[in-house]
Amino acid sequence: MAFRPGRPGFFDSKSACLRIMINEYFLRQVKMLDSLNEIILAGTAATAPIFDHTVLGERFYLLFAAVRRLSGYEDVLPVTVSESLLPGCEISPGARLFINGEIRSYTRFFDGRNHLVIRVFAKDLAKGAPFDSDVNETRISGRIAKPVVYRTTPFSREIADVVVAVDRGLMKRYVLPAIAWGRNARNAELLKPGDAVRITGRLQSREYIKRLPDDTEEKRTAYEISCASIERFYS
Repeated sequence: MAFRPGRPGFFDSKSACLRIMINEYFLRQVKMLDSLNEIILAGTAATAPIFDHTVLGERFYLLFAAVRRLSGYEDVLPVTVSESLLPGCEISPGARLFINGEIRSYTRFFDGRNHLVIRVFAKDLAKGAPFDSDVNETRISGRIAKPVVYRTTPFSREIADVVVAVDRGLMKRYVLPAIAWGRNARNAELLKPGDAVRITGRLQSREYIKRLPDDTEEKRTAYEISCASIERFYS
């Protein structure tokens, strides 16, 4: 059953009602633990949609959605939207948006090597979500694709870099990066490639400086799941 913001009761009680419905929606996915891939965003359009590519005659557009954290920092996330979701939903920067979809990845060749590209793929899109707080919640399940990298910062914060392969059907997988902190990082350090895991958290954007071969520097943006919880399960 698709999660649609227009179902009865959605607009009745703002944040409390939204939270209940998000939990209900994710609970309905429990039978798909080996391939769970869901993200719900509520925020504002940082850009208008621009044409991106065509697949089998269907046009897809790219827009960026800004979702504010409790700290006030905004994650600006790339969202792929089918032309079928756009008629009657003209989007301009600053418009309030509700997006339900999944996180996808693919490789793109530039700078002499392949790079992992992360996008939100919108399955449902609504304009003018009538609640005040932003929402950025994702839940995925899959298998550890690479050895976990555990480290500590100069300020003794524990961090673990995790890469999860999420089944997409037809013997293919989305490869999704995640980052865990503190106790979650210690739990992640124990995981091995092939272990089945379930992660809840948010999709975040993070700017970093890349030093290029000509010794110049370039600002880039990475997208990764920030783990609120990470646990192993047996399938």
